[in-house]
Amino acid sequence: MNSLKLKPGREKSLLRRHPWIFASAIDQTSGRLEAGETVQVLSHQGEPLGWAAWSPDSQIRARMWSFDPADAIDLDFFRQKLQRAFQLREALALDPLTNAYRLVHAESDGLPGLILDRYGDVLVMQCLTAGMEAWREPLADVLMEMTGAACLYERSDADVRSLEGLPERTGVLRGRLPAGSLLLREHGLQFQVDVQKGHKTGFYLDQRDNRARLQAVARGRTVLNCFAYTGGFAVYALVGGAASVLSVDSSAEALALGRVNVALNSLPEGRDTWLEGDVFQVLRQMRDQARRFDLIVLDPPKFAPTVAQAERAARGYKDINLLALKLLAPGGLLFTFSCSGGVSPELFQKIVAGAALDAGVDARIVGVMAQGPDHPVALNFPEGAYLKGLILSV
Repeated sequence: MNSLKLKPGREKSLLRRHPWIFASAIDQTSGRLEAGETVQVLSHQGEPLGWAAWSPDSQIRARMWSFDPADAIDLDFFRQKLQRAFQLREALALDPLTNAYRLVHAESDGLPGLILDRYGDVLVMQCLTAGMEAWREPLADVLMEMTGAACLYERSDADVRSLEGLPERTGVLRGRLPAGSLLLREHGLQFQVDVQKGHKTGFYLDQRDNRARLQAVARGRTVLNCFAYTGGFAVYALVGGAASVLSVDSSAEALALGRVNVALNSLPEGRDTWLEGDVFQVLRQMRDQARRFDLIVLDPPKFAPTVAQAERAARGYKDINLLALKLLAPGGLLFTFSCSGGVSPELFQKIVAGAALDAGVDARIVGVMAQGPDHPVALNFPEGAYLKGLILSV
């Protein structure tokens, strides 16, 4: 039997049901351990602690499938896990709000390495770990059977796959991708989504509720939307009655899709402007020009996937927040986010506080934001709370 034995005292995190086993915690292994293989996890005294997926190229050497030694890790096991995840989304009653949401959120749904988003009849899947890679093909069949989707599209092209020794892979896994544009419906609004080339699985579904919060306070304000991507926050600001919205992003393709999304929602012309450029440089130019805005959105990409990169990421977060705070008019609002798993909520608030101090502004937190409920956070896995957001009043 494939197994791994922990070093003395290293079972404590597993007893708290944290699903990660680092290489430094392992004393010895037995059997032929291939990437993705299921292994029995033993305490140093040989006591069975459950079952995990082996990942020889990652510092997270194993991820727990189950903390019950009596479980069998087979296709029925995964079917039951998926059923629980789907039932949770049904209980959230998201359908009146949207036709796009996260169906599986990796460790927080007991399925390490699996991300599954639904866009109407299209499922988009990411397999991010060696363990999930091993179950990719049989799970594809089960997902199509359980959801009745028309297409299962794979976006296993995230950077974290390289840490697992896995190559990038994208394309249709099952079914056929519908011809023409894929439209997402959200709070009565429409967005065109590119699941083949867009960020993540095509759209930032985790910001759904935060976009609605922005809409509620946008009326009459001049808005600067940084790292705009395809204009999610821009559309909500315009619907909310913003006087103007300037959206900045480094991708011309994303900005072009943003213009399409404004048009899809039949919004009045002339209030939206789209600027291709590096946000850091654009913010510095605006500071030098003494520009002012009533509301600024900072929704940057992931600066720190791991804790080891947090220090470098902190400098980037402080820089953009410092510049944004200098551009805010008195009484202005800053919606600022971090989606970096390596940056804790406490560290993010500390970074933003330092930026406000250096900017010489008096700022107060008037709102705290996070990912939507379809991106749940297991209590035994705080790392699942990756999206942090603050609303500051200056």
